[in-house]
This record gives sequence, C-alpha cells and structure tokens, in this order.
Amino acid sequence: MRRCAFAAALFLSLLPAAAHSASRAEVEKQFQRWIAGDLSAEAKQNGISDKTMASAFKGVSLNWDLPDLVPPGSTPPPSQDQSQAEFSSPGTYFSEKRLQGLAATGRSLAAQHRTTLERIEAAYGVPGEVIIAIWGRESGFGRAKLPHSAIEVLATKAFMSTRKEMFRSELVAALHMIEGGDITASKMMGSWAGALGQPQFLPSSYLKYAVDFDRDGHRDIWNSVPDSLASIANYLAREGWQKGRDWGFEVSIPDSVSCAQEGPDLARPISSWETTGISRVSGRGFPEPELRADGMMLVPAGRHGPQFIVTPNFYVLKQYNNSDLYALFIGNLADRIAYGSGAFQAPWGDVGQMKRSDVLAMQKALVAQGYDVGKVDGLAGYKTRRSIGDWQAKNGLSATCFPSASLKDRLK
Repeated sequence: MRRCAFAAALFLSLLPAAAHSASRAEVEKQFQRWIAGDLSAEAKQNGISDKTMASAFKGVSLNWDLPDLVPPGSTPPPSQDQSQAEFSSPGTYFSEKRLQGLAATGRSLAAQHRTTLERIEAAYGVPGEVIIAIWGRESGFGRAKLPHSAIEVLATKAFMSTRKEMFRSELVAALHMIEGGDITASKMMGSWAGALGQPQFLPSSYLKYAVDFDRDGHRDIWNSVPDSLASIANYLAREGWQKGRDWGFEVSIPDSVSCAQEGPDLARPISSWETTGISRVSGRGFPEPELRADGMMLVPAGRHGPQFIVTPNFYVLKQYNNSDLYALFIGNLADRIAYGSGAFQAPWGDVGQMKRSDVLAMQKALVAQGYDVGKVDGLAGYKTRRSIGDWQAKNGLSATCFPSASLKDRLK
C-alpha cells in the first residue's frame, strides 16, 4: 500500500501545480455530487434514511492516499507484471520468526480465554486454536491499528477505484450497519481496504456473520473479544466447517504417484490415498476417523515444496482469504498453538520468479491444447498446476506440477 501511495504521489507531483490542484478540486466536487445524487438514490432504495446518510458523510472527502484509484476522466493504469507469493517465493510467506511469535502469543491468549473458547466451540464446532490463529493473522490478536474511516475508504474506492462495484456494494452494507444501530460512522474504523475490526470483516461479512456473544446488545468486533472470536467461528461454521475434522496433514508423495491429482474435485477417502504410498511426514498414521473421510491432495509448490492431504476444512479456511498459502498459514499456526508443533518439514524450494504475465501465457497455451486450467488469470491455482503436471507427463518430462521458466518457452 505504501509503495502504491508513494508512486501515485510521485506521479501527481510531476504534474503542473495548477492542473493538479484544479483536477483534485473538480474531482472532489464530482464526488460530493455523486454522494448527493447517485449514491443517495441507491441508499434510499435500500432502506437507508436521510438521517443516516447525513451522519455517515458529514465531513467525508476523498482519500487520495489509497492505492488502485482511477479518478474520473483518467485512464486505468495498464496491468503490470506481478510477482505472486503463490508461485515465486512461497517460503517468504511463512516467516519462522513471525510464526513463532504469533504461536507464543496465541498459546497465552488461548489459555487466557479458554472458557470463552470452549463455549464458542460448543456453539459452532470450530476449535479454539483455529479461531485464535485467524485472530492473530488478521489483526495481531486485536492489537493492530485501524487508522482509517471505513466510510471514507469505501466511498473513495466506490467512486474511483479499479473495483468500484464491489466497494459500492460494501459501502451500502456499511450504511446498513449504521442504519441498524450497530455502530456510528465516526467509530467505524478499518483498514485501507475497508476491512473492519478484529476479525477484519468487510461490511457484508459483518452483517452476515457477526454475533453478539457477550450479550450486551451490540455485535462489537472492535472492542469485544468474545464477539470477535465468536464471529470468526460463526463465519467458518456458516461456510461449512466440519466439526471434529482436522484441516489437513503434511505428507510425502512418492515419485510413483502423480502430483497432478490435486484439487477439491478429486477428493477420495484418505485411506485410499494411503494405499498409494502417501504417508504423513511426522511418521504417525492418519487418525482413524480421518481415514474413512474424504481428503484432497494439495501441492501448492508442486514437487518443489511441502505436500499435503487436506480436508474440506482447508477450503473453508480459504473462504476467509482465497489463498492456499493463507489457509496453510492458519493451519500451521493453529497446530503450533494446540500442539507446540513447528514449521512444515519439507522446505519451500527455489521456484523462480515467475511473473503473472508468464503464468497467463502458459495458461493460454494449455487451454489451446485442451487443458482445463480453471480461470485464465495468471494465478497458478490447482487446475493450472495439475494441467502442467499432465502436460509434462504427456510430453515425457518429469512432472513438477508447477510453472517454471524452463517451461515458459516450451508452452507456446
């Protein structure tokens, strides 16, 4: 965010001062007209009162320091090559120092809030360590500063960002929160992306998942730890968390077993995976109840990193943040909190510095040859990874199930 804000500031500083000033002043006027006209009309249609609109937007102006802004009349910046952790250097995502620090604090807070967590698990079926792990990852256990007015952020992005419709919908949801008496606009503080409170919910998620667990009459995810933790649990439960199941297991996949078998659509009983020679790296067997249930292969770095058999709960964690690495981070942190375990045993190998445009070109080449890579977006999801593995095997190569520079020129 800081890099984007600096780049925008640098660009604007190069414009003639008068043009810069006039441009901003005119855009601010357009913003206020948009609030009074288009937005107010939509808000009224959605049951938002004039009183709520007046209180929500009193003194609100555009926040020019936010990233991804496209002022009216300007051309969106061309998409740039992006290096993504999922397919460049995933190991950096799992900072051991950070994980150890979060785990130590998490264990202490899990003990401090044990009674509350037990009540939450009884109500929603989600283990306390998973809730604590998400709490720690999202807001540093509620200690992260939330410096931005959520209304200002959401309104700015709804008016002039690269994802205006999404933020407009979230802005209306935030107005519903104010209309319903959940919180005042002045107290609705969040991140630069509009995420709210200790669970870092967007307003639509707040309306759907936030709960008043301490029963004080307010769903307070800013100041109430019970409300924050229970809201996280309610989110996971409503998204399909299976009570009594783990999130997954780090495993060793023999070379004789194709890595191109991953994905939730290729689920099979964990006992079936075990018969292929897949085993836990810990040396322990899979828990007996898990053997009878479905599991899925996951190779987020192909053959170049840790390998897993995950349960449907892994994909529930991905609902919170749609990233394999995020869900693995939460699972690993939860295990550290609950069992005192450590880092994944297999190292994250050197998978190069593939750019999003490179992966996009590979996806297009695979689609042209009849492969299903999922969404053609430059992100190496499981369908892209297994398509690469299938293509490698078909062309007499050792399957790595991961995009690499050596494949870029061959896949054209």
